[in-house]
Amino acid sequence: MLAKYIHDVNADYCRIRQRIPLGRLHTKAEYDRAVAVLDAILDEIGQQETHPLADLAETLALSIEAYEDTHVAMPDASGPDILRSLMEEHELAQTDMPEIGSQGVVSEILSGKRDLNVRQITRLAARFGVSPALFIPVSTSTPTHRRTKKQNTRNS
Repeated sequence: MLAKYIHDVNADYCRIRQRIPLGRLHTKAEYDRAVAVLDAILDEIGQQETHPLADLAETLALSIEAYEDTHVAMPDASGPDILRSLMEEHELAQTDMPEIGSQGVVSEILSGKRDLNVRQITRLAARFGVSPALFIPVSTSTPTHRRTKKQNTRNS
């Protein structure tokens, strides 16, 4: 029974891997495909922060970040730092950011008191024409702790 289950899972996993680059990204082509898939998933998720694909989006973001850490020279900036930079570049005030919410919410995000959620990240990526991965924080904690943190963020 378990052997058949493993066989079925393996077949399903192989089909998924043909479409979605899961795991370690080795080439620029895999990286580009992962970014494109992440963008598409975030488009699909929209405002549904508890969407089943949210975990897949997080997994892809982690793979993308690992590739970027090794292959792409990027400044060490947090989501709020990148948002602040984009706002300055486009001469936007906190009140010009309806993708995030009220001026108070924008202020909390820029100060690091609050994390961006999936809906906000999706909207910001579309507005500025950048990869959503730029705004996704990567935790160095254990997966269980990261999931708890994600669930807490969803509830706030």
